[in-house]
Amino acid sequence: MRDYLLTLCVTAAVTYLLTGPVRKFAIATGAMPEIRARDVHREPTPRLGGIAMFFGLCAGLLVADHLQNLNSVFELSNEPRALLSGAALIWLIGVLDDKFELDALIKLGAQMISAGVMVMQGLTILWLPIPGVGTVALTQWQGTLLTVALVVLTINAVNFVDGLDGLAAGMVCIAAAAFFLYAYRIWFSYGIEAAAPATLFAAILMGMCLGFLPHNMHPARIFMGDSGSMLIGLILAASAISITGQVDPDALRIFEGSAKAATHAALPVFIPLVLPLTIIAIPMADLVLAIVRRTWKGQSPFAADRGHLHHRLLEIGHSHSRAVLIMYFWSALIAFGTLAYSVHSTSMWIVLSVVFLSAVGLVLLLLPRFTPRAPRWAEAMVPPRYRRRRHLLEAAEAAEAAEAALGEAEPADVEVEPEREPVPAGVNGATAIGHRSRFSDRSKAGARG
Repeated sequence: MRDYLLTLCVTAAVTYLLTGPVRKFAIATGAMPEIRARDVHREPTPRLGGIAMFFGLCAGLLVADHLQNLNSVFELSNEPRALLSGAALIWLIGVLDDKFELDALIKLGAQMISAGVMVMQGLTILWLPIPGVGTVALTQWQGTLLTVALVVLTINAVNFVDGLDGLAAGMVCIAAAAFFLYAYRIWFSYGIEAAAPATLFAAILMGMCLGFLPHNMHPARIFMGDSGSMLIGLILAASAISITGQVDPDALRIFEGSAKAATHAALPVFIPLVLPLTIIAIPMADLVLAIVRRTWKGQSPFAADRGHLHHRLLEIGHSHSRAVLIMYFWSALIAFGTLAYSVHSTSMWIVLSVVFLSAVGLVLLLLPRFTPRAPRWAEAMVPPRYRRRRHLLEAAEAAEAAEAALGEAEPADVEVEPEREPVPAGVNGATAIGHRSRFSDRSKAGARG
């Protein structure tokens, strides 16, 4: 655990320290696209944050290669090199997209090629554990297709959720933390060395996200861009592929005894084997809903819009920070709830806790529609929006009275402008309704402006 934590800290430190220079580089190269209709931020913000995250990945792998307890991962497995190759390719495509706005089909092809590069170097799914059946071996083509599909889905799910400051990095960090605990349990408790690469990938992914988050929290000073979102999505998928396709379930000794007993005993293990799919359940649901919504409207599935889950939270009435925290809450609930159930599947307290926290999450989602009112004795200690309406009306009436008093108190030496002719009904524009300009000559006003 100490070596994993050291790798995590080095990755986070390198990512954090490089993000500032990368921001200046992005501004100098003009990687600050104009604000689009679907964007939430109000000012142009530099991208290319994925550059710092990629070098954080390289630093984490380099440090782990020189640690005594983690050096065996590089000697016994080719998976770290496969991850670095695929990550470098997808990162390069992301950098070009952040600067030149590549076509969506080009990025999709690059994602499939990156997955193919990892498959060619051994990072692929070899078998699948099925409850009641056991381990089912996959052919080469089946394993390749399943690996490519998982990589593409995970990358696009993370990319779709990257719409608010700190949202994608925080959700992936939560997912990586839950996956790290599960992979470390498989590696340490069961003594299976094949789970070490997945544990290392999860630790490095946590470090990348933690190092980038201080620069990306609202209001963000830099965005990770596609170079960052596709990169962390690929690493998350690689962790899942490593532990799902490389760890033999028979080594966990879960198929002993009768078929019913073996299936029940294997249930806590089968659930976390698809843990990366559960911990990105919210981004995956957002991806599916976006495809259905755009196809129903006759648009391309890759067309951008403002119908994502985080956009809907803002439309309900949540603030930017509260919407991000709500998404964090649901991600943590699904990820760590699944992890806790995998450890103690017979504990009723885990199920009851998940149900209770789900109810709390629903209340948080509906909070803007049912704004509570504080009692009168506590109104002085809460924000104005939680006070009773009578006090708000009194404050509004007092403000109107003050404005009226200021309007009546006019200086005596100020000339009163004579009444003007009424504007014809056919005239449109602001001058036909509102107050006229204080400049009598429009040419002078234009010259002064």
